[in-house]
Amino acid sequence: MKAAMWYGLEDIRVVEVEEPVVSEGMVKIEVEWGGICGSDLHEYVSGPMTIPVKEPHPLTGQLAPVILGHEFAGRVVEIGDRVSNVQVGDRVTVEPVLTCGTCMYCQSGRYNLCPKLGFHGLTSNGGGFSEYTTVPAQLVHKLPDNISYEEGAVVEPAAVAVYAVRQSGLKVGDTCAVFGAGPIGLLLIQAAKAAGASKIIAVEVSESRLAKAEALGATHVINPKTDKTVEMIHRITDNRGVDVSYEAAGVESSFLDAIESVKPDGETVIVSLWENPVSFNPNLLVLKERKIRSSCAYRHVFPEVISLIANGKINTKGLISKKIHLDQIVEEGFNTLLTDKSHSKILVTPKSINI
Repeated sequence: MKAAMWYGLEDIRVVEVEEPVVSEGMVKIEVEWGGICGSDLHEYVSGPMTIPVKEPHPLTGQLAPVILGHEFAGRVVEIGDRVSNVQVGDRVTVEPVLTCGTCMYCQSGRYNLCPKLGFHGLTSNGGGFSEYTTVPAQLVHKLPDNISYEEGAVVEPAAVAVYAVRQSGLKVGDTCAVFGAGPIGLLLIQAAKAAGASKIIAVEVSESRLAKAEALGATHVINPKTDKTVEMIHRITDNRGVDVSYEAAGVESSFLDAIESVKPDGETVIVSLWENPVSFNPNLLVLKERKIRSSCAYRHVFPEVISLIANGKINTKGLISKKIHLDQIVEEGFNTLLTDKSHSKILVTPKSINI
């Protein structure tokens, strides 16, 4: 079968690999659609970040090259022994978090903090950018009939956003700012709206992304290229500052503005992955008793996220800007996302269909 594999920095190839064989406790999925994630982009231009290249991953024993793709949906075509939660023919999406199940974090339900944390499609011997993939049955979530495969492929990044908002101190009626209106930022805006935020301020340098942010629920938009971000946020909030800011851009300037935009005793939540370290003055926190917290992936939210999408509370269709075939994944996928910031979510199919 065909699969898109990461071999190294700026080296992703669509190659022929062996079709996976289902085993006990595993589910085989025929992939319909997969999404290119920001973390995939990081691996492409700055990696390896999570992909194992020197030592095998402690859970999977995998070394690069690896099949990419951790945001995907498809149809169950085979199940292994001792699988009872899904049946052949079910339409599903996958929660791609791989954990040991025995450490103190897994045992306490905080499995996203497992010291051996891995991801299907990054540290495993499979991934969603392929015709078929096999995953542990407990990672498989059924899709209701009113969620398409395309929407199902966006459940995973939506879970990142919903979990980040849940982890924050945002309450009904609070104000927030979202720095970065890429896919995660656009989903954060919707998650904050679903959580009852009264004002949602989107901060982004791309005018097309700001327009999309407004269409998806932002009450105010700011372009740092033309506006004084912190000053405008304080003006919008009657000189209080927002209750919570979410950093989803991954650059130092937005990180600093995210801190300065929150009120005294407010909170900045870091959701993005970072290619470079940042420098900042801790007095930005100390003198206002501001707080910084981070959010890693998600835990225990996939069913709720699927429900939010099914009920129209989160619009995943609104993120999809382009659909391509697997053979086009490098030029029309990765390279397009790097050069054209009007795109938010590009979906990839391994199937020979008209798009």
